[in-house]
Amino acid sequence: MSIEIKALDEKVVQRGKQFFQSIAGEAPSIFNKGWWTGKVMDWAMRNEDFKVQMFRFVDVLPYLNTSESLSRHIEEYFGDKDANIPDVLKWGAGKTGFGGGLVAMVLNKAIRANIEGMARQFIIGEKASEAVKGIRQLRKDGFAFVIDLLGEATVNEKESDAYQRGYLEVLDAIQGEFRKWDGLDGGGELDWGHAPKVNVAVKPSAFYSQAKAVDVDGSVDGMYRRIEPIYRKVKEMGGFLCIDMEQLKYKEITIELYKRLRSAPEHRDYPHLGIVFQCYLKSTDADVAEMLAWARREALPISIRLVKGAYWDSETVIAKQNGWDVPVYTIKAETDMAYERIAKVILENHDICHFACASHNIRTISAVQELASALCVPESRLEFQVLYGMAEPVRKGLRNVARRVRLYCPYGDLIPGMAYLVRRLLENTANESFLRQSFAEGAELERLLENPEKTAQREIAARKDVAPASTQMAGRASAIPPFANFPNVDFTIPAARAAMRQALADVRRDFGRTCPLVIGGREVKTPDTLASYNPANPAEIIGHVCQAGLKETREAIACARKAYLAWRDVEPAQRAKVLFKAADIMRRDIDALSALQVLEVGKQWDQAHADVAEAIDFLEYYGREMLRLGAPRRMGNAPGEMNQYFYQGKGVTAVIGPWNFPLAISCGMAAAAIVCGNSVVYKPSGLSSVIGFGLARTFKEAGLPDGVFNFLPGKGSVMGDALVEHPDVSVIAFTGSMEVGLHIQEKAARVQPGQIQCKKVIAEMGGKNAIIIDDDADLDEAVLGVLYSAFGFQGQKCSACSRVIVLDPIYDRFTRRLAEAASCIKIGPSEDPANYMGPVVDRAAQANVLKYAELACQEGKVLVKRTDVPQGGQGGCYAPLTIVEGITRDMRIAQEEVFGPVLAVMRAKSFDEALDIACSTRFALTGAVYSRSPRHLEKARREFRVGNLYLNKGSTGAMVERHAFGGFNMSGVGSKSGGPDYLLQFMDPRLVSENTMRRGFAPVEADDDWVA
Repeated sequence: MSIEIKALDEKVVQRGKQFFQSIAGEAPSIFNKGWWTGKVMDWAMRNEDFKVQMFRFVDVLPYLNTSESLSRHIEEYFGDKDANIPDVLKWGAGKTGFGGGLVAMVLNKAIRANIEGMARQFIIGEKASEAVKGIRQLRKDGFAFVIDLLGEATVNEKESDAYQRGYLEVLDAIQGEFRKWDGLDGGGELDWGHAPKVNVAVKPSAFYSQAKAVDVDGSVDGMYRRIEPIYRKVKEMGGFLCIDMEQLKYKEITIELYKRLRSAPEHRDYPHLGIVFQCYLKSTDADVAEMLAWARREALPISIRLVKGAYWDSETVIAKQNGWDVPVYTIKAETDMAYERIAKVILENHDICHFACASHNIRTISAVQELASALCVPESRLEFQVLYGMAEPVRKGLRNVARRVRLYCPYGDLIPGMAYLVRRLLENTANESFLRQSFAEGAELERLLENPEKTAQREIAARKDVAPASTQMAGRASAIPPFANFPNVDFTIPAARAAMRQALADVRRDFGRTCPLVIGGREVKTPDTLASYNPANPAEIIGHVCQAGLKETREAIACARKAYLAWRDVEPAQRAKVLFKAADIMRRDIDALSALQVLEVGKQWDQAHADVAEAIDFLEYYGREMLRLGAPRRMGNAPGEMNQYFYQGKGVTAVIGPWNFPLAISCGMAAAAIVCGNSVVYKPSGLSSVIGFGLARTFKEAGLPDGVFNFLPGKGSVMGDALVEHPDVSVIAFTGSMEVGLHIQEKAARVQPGQIQCKKVIAEMGGKNAIIIDDDADLDEAVLGVLYSAFGFQGQKCSACSRVIVLDPIYDRFTRRLAEAASCIKIGPSEDPANYMGPVVDRAAQANVLKYAELACQEGKVLVKRTDVPQGGQGGCYAPLTIVEGITRDMRIAQEEVFGPVLAVMRAKSFDEALDIACSTRFALTGAVYSRSPRHLEKARREFRVGNLYLNKGSTGAMVERHAFGGFNMSGVGSKSGGPDYLLQFMDPRLVSENTMRRGFAPVEADDDWVA
């Protein structure tokens, strides 16, 4: 039986009007201006600035455990006399500066109590006993419940264990009560005659702290181990378990978890297991259709709870930051359309799928009711759900007309409860909020109840009328679109994971090849070769790389010098075209190029992909920058004179690349030199020379003339100085250690016989990067941010965090959670995406890290030292993940760069002291601060003097243009790579001034400063 929603519109609207009439004069308590919460909601809806500050303050409040910290944050968030802040809060904030007087203390306590009271409005209890008491009252009022434990963020396995215990404890408490409850509407053992009285919802990511989108099977296994015992307990009680849907990155994992649990032999005969789908996701139509088809194939009854979705902002931001298609509908009415459309499909399959309609939108509820009526859906196959503490009139009206109403009841501690509260506040104060429009703004019923398809069409038309200037500008004719970062790989897409696995297999089949030198376009083989091996299994040889000696070095420079004389005069647009072509080739080959990095230097899948993406970005960005800089600029506008300022390449450029970003940084330095009209002699690191050979092949295929790029791998001790000191080398672009960088600068400063230019050295060297953890930091974010910054790619990034400076009040909580998180990450070959950390790059790096790990253990107290390495006798180059505390600023481990997984934890009494410690080394590359204090963040901007400072994010992961990268002091010399000044270092500026006067006559140019 097929029903069109449009055909039911008249009945839907009529039912909706009757619903509104039944609750006339009532409003949700959150909009009641007679209460503090109602006042706050009113202010938030009228003032966007206050809304942002208030919600951020709510977020940080649980961490403000002293009167001083509470007073300071009230002042920082609400004390600006020029801000449009409600008088009661502004007055209270103004008084907090009076020496902690009695008035200030009372006001501060009142503000805390009011906000905590607002949070409790949405939470049924902080303890299991409180939750049971609240449930008992709900049932007296005629409502069923679904209980959900707050706190989905777990950063280690101990926290996941604790989260599981929290569920088992509340189930124990309910178990002692529920048999006393009469079934709703009729008594008996079941609610409404068919539904279990006990209903529990779980957020699966909290049950396995190591869940990763790229590791679906491992993540499902980890979640299953902890959720399955809860399901057993629920079954013992004759209850119902619902698996919630969270962020998009967990969607595939969640669906697979549900299928595995539902189809397990011991659970197949128990039908009370549900799953949630989110209608704001564009993929949900297909996901629900596939789930229904699976249920029919397996002959298993299922249950679906349909929601609109609670992570719209974060899903949109993440997609935009990564260059992905936005996965959610960007017009609220499109989500409403999807809800009605998907609800219809579920109701059409009511014989195999129970439906839980979760919405506060009266139009949506009315549409579902009319669809169910038209499709003759039995009452036992449909129920309605609303959130506890919200939409009281809606739940009351539903209880009157549908009877079967279940309240979604979060319970647990206030700290995770605040995150839940912020989501609810955002939902209720959004312009598109149905509750806001219905009960706070009194929108017309016809508008509230109209078909969302009509609403969407109206909004789409309105958006077209006010298209932003940037969109209009994009329509102009242009051969080269504006720069945009290459999208990060999205491993939630199965095809992306499959492509990477295939690429790893393909690359492995090519192991053992010989990589020649490339000089003047010719492949040159030498008898001296270096074996590049897989650091996870040194017996596995990636390739044999020919090594250049002094003879080959001189030949390469001579070829480069000859090629430069022609290349420098090629039009900038043509030079840029070669870079754009090279970028196209890398896009085509990105999986193979990424797989090679996984195997040759031990990068994890996502980080290998990011390295290739950064190389593409350098090619695209520098190509556009040369187009900007390449056109001669007129200087001045005096008539009778034409002055043109332009650039030419400096000459032969020696590019000496690192192994840790083996393609990205090498490509960036080489591409910058090439597009500026220079030729390049490229010496890759011996540890990543097979990757370097791939760069040579890319430039060759892109049409770069012979001799402009010369591939010259070789031992630094044999040919390094000869390359740097050669009189025909004009520029040295280097990335590596401070010691080698200083040596290069010293050698380059000495003029050699026949040298006609001062050598330009561009050197990105080391770092001793610090992250500060303020006393109000969000530890869920800070712990994971430090963990990734310190141990991502085994700590082998110049931007890696090697010092974490923690303020006293939060020190114990942070270090405990960090140590526990570091103790449970998986270590093993980077080829396996389940592993968080792999081997260091080679045996020499392993020996160096072991030396510094031992030093760290001598100087400090060990918090974590992971000596567990993969078994199997492959002899991988693994080094112990090491975290030590008790480190002071003068210790060697706090001053010397390690370039490996060794982290020093340092303690600070104040934020000022933390800044002082952070800036106490000779390096100034990257740094980061986790803080929710506006004043401290502003102070860090001014006084945390590093090249790249990150606020409330980790210290790694710079992106071309957005995070132009580079430091100063002993971290390097030169301008930031990926920034607007970088190309200028590879060029000499020239100016030509022409007198255009002839016999007293001068042509007038359009921009001349001419008489009126």
